[in-house]
Order: sequence, then C-alpha cells, then structure tokens
Amino acid sequence: MKDVIIINEKDNVAVTLGGQGEIPAGHKFALCDIKAGETVIKYGEVIGRAKTDIKKGEWVHTHNVRSHLDESVEYTYSYSATELTKTQGSFMGYKRAKGRAGIRNEIYIIPTVGCVNDVCIRMAKAAQEYVQGSVDGIFALTHQFGCSQLGDDNENIKKLLCATALNPNASYVLFVGLGCENNGMEGIKEYLAPYGRDNIAFFNCQEVEDELAYGLSILKDFAEKAKDLKREEVPLSELCIGLKCGGSDGYSGLTANPLVGKISDKIVAAGGSAILTEVPEMFGAEQILMNQCESVEVFERYKKMIEDFKAFYTKQGFPVYENPSPGNKKGGITTLEEKSLGCIKKAGTSKIVDVLGYGDLVKKQGLSALNAPGNDLIAATALAASGCQLVLFTTGRGTPFSTFVPTMKIGTNNNISAFKKNWIDYNAYTMDEAGLFELVLKAASGEYICKSEDVREIAFYKTGVTL
Repeated sequence: MKDVIIINEKDNVAVTLGGQGEIPAGHKFALCDIKAGETVIKYGEVIGRAKTDIKKGEWVHTHNVRSHLDESVEYTYSYSATELTKTQGSFMGYKRAKGRAGIRNEIYIIPTVGCVNDVCIRMAKAAQEYVQGSVDGIFALTHQFGCSQLGDDNENIKKLLCATALNPNASYVLFVGLGCENNGMEGIKEYLAPYGRDNIAFFNCQEVEDELAYGLSILKDFAEKAKDLKREEVPLSELCIGLKCGGSDGYSGLTANPLVGKISDKIVAAGGSAILTEVPEMFGAEQILMNQCESVEVFERYKKMIEDFKAFYTKQGFPVYENPSPGNKKGGITTLEEKSLGCIKKAGTSKIVDVLGYGDLVKKQGLSALNAPGNDLIAATALAASGCQLVLFTTGRGTPFSTFVPTMKIGTNNNISAFKKNWIDYNAYTMDEAGLFELVLKAASGEYICKSEDVREIAFYKTGVTL
C-alpha cells in the first residue's frame, strides 16, 4: 500500500500511512489551501468545515476542523445499491431441526436476573467435566439486570435473552431464574412458545432445594445429547455475519472496513445474510445507506430508525455529533461524519432488505440494518441475538472482548496486528480478500477458533429507570 492515499478524486485531503513530520500515521493533510468555513472532503463526501485557514500540506484534524452535521437534515431516496451476481458456497455446520445451522455446538446457561449470576458461574465451572465429544463448551452468559427495570427496558431484556437462546450456535440452553424478578420465567416461556424449541430447559432457584445439583443434572443430560452431534456441509445461505467496528482509527475506513464490506457482499451473493448496526455511527453517512434500501418501504423504516435515535440524543440534551471517542481522534478520525463514512463501508454495496428492531431476529436473506447503539459489547450482543453466528469486528487500536458468538478481530494496520497477536485474528492491511474469506469459512466450519472465543459476554441497551 502506498505511503499516501487520496481516496476519491473529489477529496481535498489525503491520508499519510507512514506519518510525515508532525502528522501521525493514519492522519490527514490538506491537498490544497482550505479557507476557514470551507468544507473538508474525504471519501468524496464532506467530513466537516475548516475552523481556520488551512494551508496546503498542513495537518488536518480536530484543532482546525469541526463537524458540519445538521440535526434537522431532510432525507430523500434514490436507489443506488449494487445488484450482486449470485454465487454458491458452503461450510461445515451443525444442522438444526428449526432455523439455520450453527457454527458451534455449545450449551448456554442464561440467568433471567443478575441475582443468580454466581449460581450460573459455579454451575458452568462444575459442568466443564461434561464437555466431551463435539461439545465446544458450556458457558454462563451473566448480566446485571432482569429486575427493577420498567417498560421498554424490561421488555427488551426479555427479548434479548430469548433471542440469545435461539441463536443457532446453541445446541441446548438452560434458563436459570430466582423466582421473584420482573423478568420472570413465565414471561420467558411465553415469549419462546411460538418457536417450539425442545432444547431449552427452565428452573427457578427459589423453587428447588439444591439449585446447583438441580442445574447440573440438566446440563449433564444436555451434554450427553450434544456430544454426538456432527458437522455437515450446509450452504452459505445459512450463514449470517454481524458487522462491527471498535477502537477505530484512520486506517479503518481504508483497510479493514472496506475489506469486510467485500466479505459481506460475497456472503450475501451466496444467499447468506449480514447485519449492520451502530446507528449513531451512521450519522453523517446515513443518506448513502438510505439509497441502498431495496424499496421505499424499507427506506422509510430506516429513516425512522435514524430520526428516532437522533431525537433520543437531543431529548437527553446531547448533540448527535457527541463522537468520535478520544481513541478515535488519536488514531486520526476527526469528526463523526468521517467516522461514519468509514464505518458504513463494512456494509459493502448490496441492497438493504430489512430494518430490525432491537432484539428482533433476522428474517430475510441479504443485508439488514439493526437498531442498536455503537457501544462495542452492547452492539455486538445485539448482532448475536439477532441470529449472527459470527461477528466480524474491525479495530485499529485493539480490544480483547467477545460477545457470546465467535467475534473475529480484524486489525486495520500492521502495528496493532503485530503488537496484539493474542487479540487480532487477521491483518486487513494486506487487503487480501481471498485470505479473509477463507478464514471466515474456516471459523464457520470449526477449523479456526477466534482468539477471544474463551471470553463470553453480553450487555443490554438500557434507556430507562432502574428502581
């Protein structure tokens, strides 16, 4: 890759990859004089306005550029997605009686309320002796909520936990409750009833004498049934990937995100699915995604998602451009518009076929947009709960976390990929599309285990009162 990149012929800034003078690697410099108040253009789009006069060759960053976001912008619709040529492909997965195949053979222990976290942790630890045959693991997916939440928060926690239980990677699931929480077991059972799953068990700790022994007897039975499950060849149409970035830097929109966008397009072209979220990190680039919506109806739903999120920000007294993070800025991202324009490249060029609410399961093959914030663990959890068997997570600064499905870390630059080999699964700086696609298929087939798979975490998007 060249030392300097001009991304689009319309740009009045370029990116230095090796750094030059006072300008750090991954940051921008002016290609011409830019007067105060004039627009700064990258990716062929406006990423901000100059706060002061900027001379040709000068460093372009937060000290001399401000956001130009308009919170009351009007949106229009002009379809511009790419019609992909259909392809075929397959991976080795675990076929399910209902729904898509799993890429792991796992058993989840899900607490309905944080009060029983310790019970679930001790149960998971004791149950490790049952891991045998093809069972990939028994995991306790603990969290701090499930009681004292009201309204939408209470409903969303229930939806998310139930959606987690329905993820194809879970061969069996044990729900563990206390017995007096808002997020009660009867509500969980009622929500799951239409799905007719016989691989899910339930009990409340207050209703049994020895909760640990009771739970372990269930887990032992689950493990005995799961150990003989075998991988079989399944079409790529059964794969759904989540698209996420975090700890982004100036390379994110140049390397890892565009590369993941190509992988997304390949999977969609084969009949599979991809889900894009991080709604606040679409601000400033949302019109581009709106034009990828396959119909006016999908456009209207996408537009409502954007406008509702903006209204939530302003109602709380915050501007929609309360972003990027300090780490993003240090890595070379100046404004939210710049961050968003790089972020959305993970979606590729295919049409958006659906807009999902928080906690909704993916319904259509193709690219969907999901309503969730940009926070790494909250957004990744929402992607997995929507049915993604694998999350592709691009990062320029690195992070060790994983949600409850394999979370593949894709480094944006050589430095982070070499420095954090224990975190990073793939170096996207090479822009090797075939190499990343092969690794995705290997991960889906169980031939590659992502670096962070021994970590399993979930987090909720909470907006209301806690009693």
